[in-house]
Amino acid sequence: MLAAAALAPAGTAWAQSFCASDGQPKPVQLLERFINADCDTCWADPATPKAAANQLAIDWVLPGSKGDDAPLSAVAAREALARLAVLGKTPPAQSLASTQPVTGLKGATLRVAHGLPLNGYLGTSIELKPIPAAAKGRQWTAWLALVETLPAGAENSPVERNLIRNVLQTTWDGRKPLSKGEQNRFFDGRSMSIAEGANPERMRVVGWVEDDKGQVRVAAESRCGPPQK
Repeated sequence: MLAAAALAPAGTAWAQSFCASDGQPKPVQLLERFINADCDTCWADPATPKAAANQLAIDWVLPGSKGDDAPLSAVAAREALARLAVLGKTPPAQSLASTQPVTGLKGATLRVAHGLPLNGYLGTSIELKPIPAAAKGRQWTAWLALVETLPAGAENSPVERNLIRNVLQTTWDGRKPLSKGEQNRFFDGRSMSIAEGANPERMRVVGWVEDDKGQVRVAAESRCGPPQK
């Protein structure tokens, strides 16, 4: 079902060598929408929460009990189960939404970026700098998600979707002892595979960083084209 929408022309011009979060508004909330792959009507549910201004919305599809026979199995991601566990929530039979504030980190900026698709992969990166004083002596978790942005109306969705296609979870350790002259760096760069059936021209990256209490401190999303004014 969704594979057809993903393969539709996106109309995006790949004039840039990379796309980043530079110059984009900082999200103040993270909205995560979860759909069970078994639920054939959830994608088009008119009650689906819509992203508000300065709210970063992402969409996870959970593996269903029907396996490959589930209506949305083609876009299901096992990482969605791990994410629900982090949030302390039980996998829904249909759908659920979770909203968290992005509390901010004074003086620090989160940057996410990606290059152009090559042989089914995108080079991606996430970096928090400078490392804030609040990070010292603590362990932080960074999430970098490769998403396919589908417009409202795709397969009758009432909202624009940032469908999770791949995800990286990494730990940044502010407790790390450093030798003289060594500098800690909160950075990760990876090549992430583009899921089969996904439209490479619709791929973007979103990222967020959580502290050791599970609070979302900063978030960012890449955009192609000139920065918003």
